[in-house]
Amino acid sequence: MSMVQAPLPATDARETPASVAGGPTRGRRLFTWAKARPWLLLAPGLAILAGLMLWPLIQVVIFSLQDYGLREINTGETNFIGLDNYIEALTKPTLWTTVLPNTVGFAAIAVFVTVAVGTLVALLLARLGTVWRTIVSSCIMVAWAMPAVTGTYVWIWIFDADRGIFNRMLLDWGLIDEPVNWFTNQWSFYAIVLLNVVHHGFPFVAVTILAGLLGVSKEMLEAAALDGAGAWRRFWKIVFPTLRPVFSVVIILSTIWDFKVFAQVYLMPGGNGGNRSVLNLGVWSYVESFGQNRYGFGSALAVLLTLVLIGITIVYIRSLMKEDEL
Repeated sequence: MSMVQAPLPATDARETPASVAGGPTRGRRLFTWAKARPWLLLAPGLAILAGLMLWPLIQVVIFSLQDYGLREINTGETNFIGLDNYIEALTKPTLWTTVLPNTVGFAAIAVFVTVAVGTLVALLLARLGTVWRTIVSSCIMVAWAMPAVTGTYVWIWIFDADRGIFNRMLLDWGLIDEPVNWFTNQWSFYAIVLLNVVHHGFPFVAVTILAGLLGVSKEMLEAAALDGAGAWRRFWKIVFPTLRPVFSVVIILSTIWDFKVFAQVYLMPGGNGGNRSVLNLGVWSYVESFGQNRYGFGSALAVLLTLVLIGITIVYIRSLMKEDEL
């Protein structure tokens, strides 16, 4: 008598391992835990950053809504005046005729020159051998490691009216008849600040772009050279598109740094408010806060500077994202 084997129950081909192991609920729990785990690992660091950066920023915003001075510091009282500090700042002619042009104009020129010089230095470093590249990179990083205060005093000494080597050279060459105080004129003042900022900032740009250049395909560059493409064309057609994310990072960081330049302006002769024609947003905020004891008004200026930086960063990132989508 033959035995007939009973057929096995059919299984649903759509059944997933998660449903077999414990149903879709278990799968969702695992998926949620996988998404939450990175944030849990970052939570301690984010909490520290919130305490060190976010809370002081909130305090500045609160101060900017008050008439906050020495009296309020001593008594601990609050004197909220709403948006009066912002209205006063935005209606002051100093903001539109002096402070904003100095801040925006200087930042635009400084970012362009810093990135251009850093790129040229990176291209030079990429052509050197390993030994010389290490030596030159170490030498230029000394300028980046130098504190801004120290570097500023070096440039002040170079352009000093009485003992500066720049005036001495011009006198020896017969280009000027008497020493010139370069810090009294707005244009020469910011030209010195530009030299200071570029000298301090280009090493970071150079080393960052150099790291990207070392990853560019040499085969593509050699093929372009064989096809007759010059160095300028190879840079714009091959190198620059490849390093676009790197350039985005250095431009955004340079913009933020150059917009909030403070020590390089404040420490220059007349830059601490004595020469009102060279004020920028950072120095104006400091002078109003600690020079005039108007901490509420100075906080409002600081908030305006932060908003400008955030706006520029958002616009630039959105433009880059649109280019990537194309």
